Amino acid sequence: MKKYWIGLLLLFSMMALSACSETPTAGDRFSKYIELWNDQKFSEMYDMLATSTKGTITKEEFTSRYKDIYDGVSASNLKVTFKQPKEEEKPGDLEEVEYPFSLQMETLAGEVSFEQDVKLKKEKVEDGENWFITWSPSMIFPQLEEGEEVRVSSSPAARGQIFDQNDKGLAVNGVANEIGIVPGKLPENKPEVLANIAKLIELDVSEIEEKLNQSWVNPELFVPIKKIDATNEILLNQLIALPSVQNKNVASRVYPLGEAAAHLTGYIGSITAEQLEELKGKGYSSTSSVGKAGLEQVYEDRLKGETGYKIYVDGTDKVIAEKAPVNGEDIKLTINNDLQKAIYAQLNGEPGTAVAIHPITGETLAMVSSPSYNPNEFIYGMSNEEYDALSTNPLNPLMARFNKTYSPGSSIKPLTAAIGLESGKLQPENTKVIKGLTWRKDSSWGNYYVTRVSSKVETVNLENAMIYSDNIFFAQLALDIGAEGLSTGLKKFGFEEEIDFPFPISKSTIASDGLTNEQLLADSGYGQGQIQMSPFHIATAYTTFINNGNMIKPYLEKQSDAKTTVWKEKIVTPEHTDLLFNDLEQVVQNPNGTGYRPHIEGQKLAGKTGTAELKQSKEDLDGQENGWFVAVNSENPQLLITMMIEDVKAKGGSHYVVPKVKEVFKAFAPN
Repeated sequence: MKKYWIGLLLLFSMMALSACSETPTAGDRFSKYIELWNDQKFSEMYDMLATSTKGTITKEEFTSRYKDIYDGVSASNLKVTFKQPKEEEKPGDLEEVEYPFSLQMETLAGEVSFEQDVKLKKEKVEDGENWFITWSPSMIFPQLEEGEEVRVSSSPAARGQIFDQNDKGLAVNGVANEIGIVPGKLPENKPEVLANIAKLIELDVSEIEEKLNQSWVNPELFVPIKKIDATNEILLNQLIALPSVQNKNVASRVYPLGEAAAHLTGYIGSITAEQLEELKGKGYSSTSSVGKAGLEQVYEDRLKGETGYKIYVDGTDKVIAEKAPVNGEDIKLTINNDLQKAIYAQLNGEPGTAVAIHPITGETLAMVSSPSYNPNEFIYGMSNEEYDALSTNPLNPLMARFNKTYSPGSSIKPLTAAIGLESGKLQPENTKVIKGLTWRKDSSWGNYYVTRVSSKVETVNLENAMIYSDNIFFAQLALDIGAEGLSTGLKKFGFEEEIDFPFPISKSTIASDGLTNEQLLADSGYGQGQIQMSPFHIATAYTTFINNGNMIKPYLEKQSDAKTTVWKEKIVTPEHTDLLFNDLEQVVQNPNGTGYRPHIEGQKLAGKTGTAELKQSKEDLDGQENGWFVAVNSENPQLLITMMIEDVKAKGGSHYVVPKVKEVFKAFAPN
């Protein structure tokens, strides 16, 4: 029995030794090589090359060549495949075999795929024999031969343009004058010339000198310094009159409305390293421009287009792959350029904002913010000093105001009234007896009072509460409705909800922790407390009173088959919307109405004023006031405008805003 086990052990040992010394098949070796290839482990691939191949290329050269080429063409999804033959060679039968393989990868220029043959040679190694790959550059790309280099060229795509509803440009591809200096033509009084140039184009001399000291500059080359507006002929003539200064016409992004639409259009700028990493794989390069703000940023994916690329063998006509550029998409908006400019002119550089929509269709006609900046300056090249002046300006000219939230003041009163009517807490014929200018519920409120502007009417119904904008009436109404009822009603108008709109709009809110006390509830009824609304949302909410109780969903892109879309359905009954709209007409048409003056003969508007007090406490006498006016064409509602101007306390409150809005309606009266 012992002899049996010894014999069996010897048999197993002989079998193991035979297996160890057995030469791997060529198919197994090439499969392993392909596995390393797909993982792009080029250094390990080199170790499997035939001795004859290693004599033509070093490991470092092999590894870097693959890596540099694959990185250069942005290779991805590499897939090398090989189908092993059913009948493998037998040990000792062959010294060399040839196998076909297939390669697929994605590159900047699209998919590259090819089939190729590879030779494997049997070579002696320390423990026997093994198979090694005979490599050639054609295994990278079939077109590539020894000593040749792969190159990539790009063809930029034209960025898509943005137009208004009448095909007038908002962000277009135009021409700018590029001012440059030929260093060799600078005269002896170089410092004086550079100082004159710097003054004209509003740059520091140090910034110009930095450009002139770039490594590639030589005395005879044109060195670009700054782009300037192609329409500014006076500035151009002043510059080219200086020695060494030349001009070239260059393609440039242009914003025809300039400051009037800056916050809407935004601007483009050079991509940053962080953005390039974030947008990796989306066709951007270190020289790309991207949308930095506004619609340029919102619509970046559609506007940018796709750069065309060609991968080719340098110095030859051999093309490995090529993809033509695809221009960006042109986008046509519902914005009306003329209306946008008219509203901006009325704001006159004061801190404020306005939104205009078509109250029936939901077309967004204007989105304006003031003060503003010229987006073209970001294209032409803004100096550090200019940018610092904008970014540190306390009036925040870089900030869009139309999508931010503010205390709406009395502009919210029609919503409070609608909630009261729908809940049954308010009847149209109901009256409240209110005496004096101040009121509190009872002594539990301490020194906390609600104040109204006029005590002219003591028996107050809904109509004259709206006409006189009676804070006390709406504070009492909010208490009648209750905290839960008011919150529920406001949410039906879209509070605490994201607005589905291309340009991000801040969500309107009711209170940070709910309407937790009576004073906060009362103040919320007339748009104070913690209520916050965006001008865009206020404009949208007022469409309810024009569309039989349905709140329209605004849209921004022009549609060939435009259909009115309802955002919130049947918030208010048609009976109540008719009643409220008549009251809003009285606010503007009645001589006692807060929106009456200045009265413009023949102009019939419905609307509501609002003065929002921004105080830290009731005792604060120096708090800022923001003035609101929301108005719509009464007889032919084609235009609804919400305008807000900040810090109007010394200017007459909301009465300062009313004539500005009326002037816009005067210029854009319905046909």
